[in-house]
Amino acid sequence: MSDTLLLILDLAGIAVFAATGALVGVRKELDLFGVMVLALITGLGGGVLRDVLIGAVPPAALDDWRYLVVPAATAVLVFYFHPTIGRMEKQIMVLDAIGLSLFCVTGAVKADDAGLNILAASVLGLLTGVGGGMMRDVAAGRVPVIFRGELYATPAFAGALMASVIAHENYASAWYGLAAAVCLVWRLAALARGWTAPIAPGADRG
Repeated sequence: MSDTLLLILDLAGIAVFAATGALVGVRKELDLFGVMVLALITGLGGGVLRDVLIGAVPPAALDDWRYLVVPAATAVLVFYFHPTIGRMEKQIMVLDAIGLSLFCVTGAVKADDAGLNILAASVLGLLTGVGGGMMRDVAAGRVPVIFRGELYATPAFAGALMASVIAHENYASAWYGLAAAVCLVWRLAALARGWTAPIAPGADRG
């Protein structure tokens, strides 16, 4: 995957995730600074964790101004136009699924480039996809979405695993589209059909 394509996908995913973080902040009645912090955490958290773990320091989020400007600008837009954006709940969920699919792939590719094996790269691809959302939910006082039974992390891991294999075997970059599609279709199907992860027998999902 070319560096330019990787950057474009990264920034697109950051913008989408930042929008979801900003919406959470608006609904928690935070001020502009608080909304911006949640947007930055959501958009950049997973990528920063990945970069630190693979030794790519300083993280791209701190080394390239575009990684900070994109989520900050997204937060401002959501803050001032949230009535319109908030009514697009279904579209936001779809965009979130797209962001997840982009991040799990780019995260896995970056981890593979750092020399990690397929399994480790897959785990870091998963972390890139869900890390920011986990930080957002903790900061906002919510149970992270991946712990609430929704099929979120599983599709991300599947996409990251495919991307790791593709990167490790040096297959054509076009195959990354299939890896992202697996995550995206699985996540959207789970949303549409209400699929959830299993819980312990006898436990009450509440």
